[in-house]
Amino acid sequence: MSTTKTPLSEIISVADLAWRERQPGVRMKSIWEHPETKRRAVMTRIEPDAKLPLHRHVGDELVFVIEGAISDAFGTVTAGNVGYRPDGCVHTVSTRNGATVLAFITGGIEPVTERGSAPPSQIFALSELPWIEARPGVRQKRIWEDKLNERRALLARFEPGATLPRHRHVGDELIFILEGANADESGVVATGNVSYRPNGCVHSVTTKNGATVLAVVWGRTEPV
Repeated sequence: MSTTKTPLSEIISVADLAWRERQPGVRMKSIWEHPETKRRAVMTRIEPDAKLPLHRHVGDELVFVIEGAISDAFGTVTAGNVGYRPDGCVHTVSTRNGATVLAFITGGIEPVTERGSAPPSQIFALSELPWIEARPGVRQKRIWEDKLNERRALLARFEPGATLPRHRHVGDELIFILEGANADESGVVATGNVSYRPNGCVHSVTTKNGATVLAVVWGRTEPV
């Protein structure tokens, strides 16, 4: 009798990935990509006074600012906060003192010459969002949700020794470790690294000394 193996999570060491120049003053690291659904995660370093020219989002994008700040015509996203660029958003992006950002992109971008009546970008100030207890030792801040397509972004805080019991991912998930570390059957994911949990992945999650993570989820989880 044959058995079907469930896929394991994948630990992505961001420091080991190469920077490549997108344009003068802007470098990128390609962290993860799923070509079939046109989804990807990219880290971008924008040098002081560099600027991304006017462009349209064909699909949408969530941006977490790791350090520094980025601005467009709709406001400034500072370190520790999130910007959302909806499908059709047209803008430029600039930074006065430099910034490092992590972007979760669905679709692509295209150059344009005028803004027109495009939808604006949005800013989510994470400090203003309430903590919600998800389970003992685990709290969440719900940042953004697309209920129609079962997508969401959240911040999670794991207290030392907290555990997520064994569960299955119905859909996939990317986790960026902001501080601390967590672990599953694939190993330890340390600060600054990414864990990818593919559709069908079955695992448990633990943390010895605590962790704060940014999660982008497509789908849901179910207990097993």
